[in-house]
Amino acid sequence: MLAVLVLAVLTGVAGLLGAIVPGRLHERAAERQIRVTHSETIRRDRLEAVTALACAASDHRTAMWKRGDAILTGAGPERIEVLRGESHMARSAIARPQVALRVLIEDQAVRAAADRMVTLTYAMRDAFATTEDLAAAREAAKDAHDTFVNIAAHYLRPASTHPTTGQESTR
Repeated sequence: MLAVLVLAVLTGVAGLLGAIVPGRLHERAAERQIRVTHSETIRRDRLEAVTALACAASDHRTAMWKRGDAILTGAGPERIEVLRGESHMARSAIARPQVALRVLIEDQAVRAAADRMVTLTYAMRDAFATTEDLAAAREAAKDAHDTFVNIAAHYLRPASTHPTTGQESTR
């Protein structure tokens, strides 16, 4: 009788474990999938912010080059005013992705590279004295753009590992 009772209890416990363990494993798998999906969404949003900022800075750099070149080559006031308006529009297009980058990316190297790129692009306005000055300012802004893109690409690389610890990044 005792053996039957022990066998019945063990069967009941095994049945409960058989129901609980797979349920818990399924729950953990679902939680893992949610974390992966969230990480992928954040990475995609960060990539979009980086891309949008780089493109906006490039557009502003081009607008500033056209404006400076028009001033240096003696274009008419109407043309210069049109280019001035275009450069102002291009400059304002930098604000949204710059804010998104600041909200989504806390990495100081990425932020510093973004700030340097934007600052050097804006600095083209002060280089309208000679064609050489304008060209040098444009090259500095282009170099800062490339540096920003490279630093951001390194930051956004999937499943990167820390160079000194070898542990996976938890960005």
